[in-house]
Amino acid sequence: MEKLKVKVTVDRPIGYLDSFNNRYPVNYGYIEGVRGGDGEEQDAYILNVPAKKLDTFIGIVTAVIHRNDDIETKWIVIPEGSTISVDEITKQTYFIEQHFDSHIELL
Repeated sequence: MEKLKVKVTVDRPIGYLDSFNNRYPVNYGYIEGVRGGDGEEQDAYILNVPAKKLDTFIGIVTAVIHRNDDIETKWIVIPEGSTISVDEITKQTYFIEQHFDSHIELL
């Protein structure tokens, strides 16, 4: 099965501090033109890339974080040709996902 290649527009780069005092250790953004469960554009974490601020990123959707207590899902986007484990996704997204009852589905 062919993986979905997407362009992520970064609106929360590494170091971003949100209104809940969560500092982002990874780049986070959205996929323009794809609607998420909240009616807004689909959110995505960008993982497995060097730790630098990005404006955009083109990669492969490799997993989905399903939140059992929220209407949103979060896509995991990584560089084409790389892999990532559930444990690594859990570690890298813990700064936000610790606040939700969620599970990760590898694609």
